[in-house]
Amino acid sequence: MPERDRLRGHVAVVAGATRGAGRGIAAGLAEAGATVVCTGRSSRDGDASIRSDYQRGECIEETAELVTELGGTGVALQVDHLDPEQVRGLAERLRADYGHIDVLVNDIWGAEVLKGPPATWNTPVWQHDLDAGLRILRLAIDTHLITSHHLLPLLVDRPGGLLVEVTDGTAAFNADNYRISVYYDLAKVAVNRLAFSQGHELAPHGATAVAVTPGWLRSEMMLENFGVTESNWRDALDGAVEGHPVAPEGFAASESPRYVGRGVAALAADSSRMRWNQRSVSSADLAREYGFTDVDGTQPDSWSGTRTRPVT
Repeated sequence: MPERDRLRGHVAVVAGATRGAGRGIAAGLAEAGATVVCTGRSSRDGDASIRSDYQRGECIEETAELVTELGGTGVALQVDHLDPEQVRGLAERLRADYGHIDVLVNDIWGAEVLKGPPATWNTPVWQHDLDAGLRILRLAIDTHLITSHHLLPLLVDRPGGLLVEVTDGTAAFNADNYRISVYYDLAKVAVNRLAFSQGHELAPHGATAVAVTPGWLRSEMMLENFGVTESNWRDALDGAVEGHPVAPEGFAASESPRYVGRGVAALAADSSRMRWNQRSVSSADLAREYGFTDVDGTQPDSWSGTRTRPVT
C-alpha cells in the first residue's frame, strides 16, 4: 500500500462512489489518509427520487463512513452526474469547502442492468433496444464529460492534479475485442479515449489523466450473483452455494474493489505520476509497478488469468 498518511491533506472526489470500483477507490485513497468526497445518486438521507437505476441498498454515506474508518476523512454528497446543474452545485460546494481538489475519479457508470445478462449479449445494433442503448452511452460518457467540465477547474488551478477515468478493459484490449454490444463497446472504448484527450489538455497545467480498469471485480452485485461474500468468494468456484451459478474458472483471478483503489492511491502518491499521462492501464499493471497487493496479499491479473504473490 502507499505509505499511510501519504495523502493526508489531499482532497479527492470519487464520482460514482456508491458501490463497486468507486467504493474500492474511495477506500484505497482512505488508506493513504485522503479526504474523499463520495458522490452518487443513492443516498440514505437524500432525495430518493434520484436513486440509482439498480434500486439497491448501498449508499454514498456507507462509503464515506468506510473512508473514515480506514483513516481518511469521508464526505458524502448526493449528486446525479447526468444533471449539469447538480454537478455545477457540487463544484461550488467544493470550491467553498476546500478551494481546490487534488484528485478527480470519474467512475460513474450505472448501466449494469441495461447491458443485460449474458444471454442477451451480442445482440446486433438493429435489434438492440435503442432507448436502452442510448441511455448506456449517457450514463457512461455524458456523466464523465459533465463532471470534468465543472470540476476540472478546481484541479488545474495548481500543478500536480490527477484525473482518473475508470472503465472496463485497457485501450489495447478493447481495440482488438468486441465488448458485449455496440453500445457497451463504444462506452468502454470512449472512456479510455477520454483519458487520452483530457490528458492532452491537462498536461500544460501540470496535471495527469490516466484510464484505469480493474480486472474481474468482486463487486457487491457480482458476489450476490454467485451467492457469496468477500470472505468466502472462492466457494463460488466450487459450486458450493445452492441456487446460484458456479463461477467460471477465470473467477479464480478476480480481485476485490480495494485492489484498483490501491492502484489509484499509488498514482496519487507518486510525485512522478505525469509519466502515466494519457495512458491506459489495469489495476494489475499498477500493482506490478508500485508493489501493492490486494487485501489477501496477492497480485491478481484477471486479464492474463493469473494470481500471484509478490516476490519479497
